[in-house]
Amino acid sequence: MANTNHMHNLTTLIKRLEAATSRLEDMAMTFEDASSSNRGGTAAVPTPTIPAPEPPKPETPLAPAVPSVPPQIEDFDALIKGEVQNFVDLGGKIGGLVTDQSKAVLQAFEAERVYLYVSTKAKKPQTLPPELMVDLHKASDTINNLRESNRPSPLFNHLSAVAEGIVALGWFFETKPADFVSEILAGVEYYGNKVLKEYKDKDRTHVEYIQAYYQIFKSLATYLRKHYPKGLTWNDPSGIDALEALGQVKTGSTPSSAKGVPPPPPPPPPVPTLNVSGGGAPPPPPPPPPPGVIPAPAATATAPDMSAVFEQLNQGDAITAGLRKVDKSQMTHKNPSLRAGSTVPDEHVKSRGKSPAPSKKPKPESMRGRKPPRKDLEGNKWLVENFDNPGEIVEISAQQNQSILISRCNKTVIKVSNKANAISIDNCAGLSIIVDSLVSSLEVIKCPKFALQIDGVVPTVLLDQVDGATIYLGLESLGTEVFSSKCTSVNLMLPPKEGTDEDTKECPIPEQIKSYVKDGSVVTEIVEHLG
Repeated sequence: MANTNHMHNLTTLIKRLEAATSRLEDMAMTFEDASSSNRGGTAAVPTPTIPAPEPPKPETPLAPAVPSVPPQIEDFDALIKGEVQNFVDLGGKIGGLVTDQSKAVLQAFEAERVYLYVSTKAKKPQTLPPELMVDLHKASDTINNLRESNRPSPLFNHLSAVAEGIVALGWFFETKPADFVSEILAGVEYYGNKVLKEYKDKDRTHVEYIQAYYQIFKSLATYLRKHYPKGLTWNDPSGIDALEALGQVKTGSTPSSAKGVPPPPPPPPPVPTLNVSGGGAPPPPPPPPPPGVIPAPAATATAPDMSAVFEQLNQGDAITAGLRKVDKSQMTHKNPSLRAGSTVPDEHVKSRGKSPAPSKKPKPESMRGRKPPRKDLEGNKWLVENFDNPGEIVEISAQQNQSILISRCNKTVIKVSNKANAISIDNCAGLSIIVDSLVSSLEVIKCPKFALQIDGVVPTVLLDQVDGATIYLGLESLGTEVFSSKCTSVNLMLPPKEGTDEDTKECPIPEQIKSYVKDGSVVTEIVEHLG
C-alpha cells in the first residue's frame, strides 16, 4: 500500500514538472517572435526615456550705467555736430585741398573735446603732459602744411583763412579766452573777406563756406563766455591724474565699470540621452584627459644636408658646364635695339633689375616758377620773400624783440625802420637794405651785388660767400665789426668827418692772405700792395 502511494506521488510530480517546462518553452518562443518582428521593421513599443533636466539659465548681468557727460562737454558736442559739421560739409562740396583742410579742422575740434573732457576729470598738472596735446598738434600741423605747401593754389585765401583761425583753439592758455577768440576772428576775416569778394558773384558755396567758418568762432566765443569766462578750469577737489583721465576718455571707461564683477561662465552642455533597446541605462560619457599631461612635442625638422653643396663646390671648373652659351643675337652690346628694351627676348632669361636713374640737376633760378611775394609777421619773426624788382621800397616797421628773415629777393630795396633784434639775408641778388639799428647782428649769405646802409648802431655784420658788397657806415656805426668768409670785392664806405668837405672814403676788405712758418708756428698776414 505504501509503495502504491509513493508511485502515485512521483507520477504527479513528473506531470507538474512537464507542465512547468511547457509553459517556459511557450514564454521563450513568444519572446523570440517579438524580437524577430522588431528587427524586421514592425512597430515596437518605444522605450520611454527620461528627459534631461533643463540647466539653469545664467543671470544676465546688468549693463553698466552710462556715465553722464558734463554740461560743458554736451555744449561742445553740440558745437561740433552743428557749426563744425556744417563747415565740413560745405568744404566737401568745394573739394580738393579745401576738403582735406576742413576735415583737419574737425579733427582739431575733436582733439580739443578730449582735452576739455580730461580737465573735468583730472586735477591741474604741475607740468602739462605732452600726450594731451599730440592730436591737436597733428591736426594744426596738417592745416598749416596744406597752406604753406600750396601757395600758388587759386584757393590760397581759403587755406590761409582756415590756418589763421585754427590758432584760436589755444584759448585754454588765456585768462580771457572769449576775447582771445574774437581777436583771432579778426585775422581770419582778412583772408576770408577776400574770398567773399572774389566769389560773391561766382559760386555761392565758397561764400557759405567762409561764413560757416566765421560762425564757428562766434559760437565758440559764446560757449567760452558761458563755461570758461576766466580761463580753463580743472577738477582740483576730487580729480585724478591727467594721464589716467586721458586713458578713460579715449577708452570710454569709468572707475566703476573697471572694477565691476566679471560675467559668470556659461553653463555646461546637457548630457545626451540614448534610446537603448531593452530599457537599459545610457552609457556614461568618456572620462576627461588626466590633468597635467603634456602633449608630445612635434618632431623637429631635420637640418638640410650640406653634402650636396660641398660636392658642387668641389667640381672646380666643371661647375660651369651647365651654363648656356649666349647667342650673339642676344648680346646687348652688339644689338642697340635690345638696349632700348632693356630685356633680352628669351622666355628662359630673367630680366635684370633696372639701374637707378641718375639724379636730376636742379633747374636754374631763371627757369623756376617764382612764388608770390610775401611780407608777413609770424610771432616775433618778419618773413620777407620772393620780391623781384617791385619798383618801390619795401618798408618794415620792426620792434626790438622782432627778427627779420629775408630770402630770394632780387633787385629790391628794403628799409627797416626802428630798432630790430637781428636780420638774416640769404640768396638775394642785387638787394639793397637800409637799417636803423640792431640789437645783435646782420648776417648775409650767398648774396651777390649786395648793398647795406647803417644809419644807427649795428654791433656785427657777418658776410659769407658774398661777391661784390658795399657797406655804408654812419658816424654812429664806426664801431661795427665785419666778419667775412669766402667773400670778394667787399668795400666799406666811411663817412667824412663832421665840419669838413672831405668825400666818403672807400676802404676795401682784404682778400689775399699770406701764411708762413716762423719759430715753429704759422703766421698769417694780409698781403699789401704798395707803390
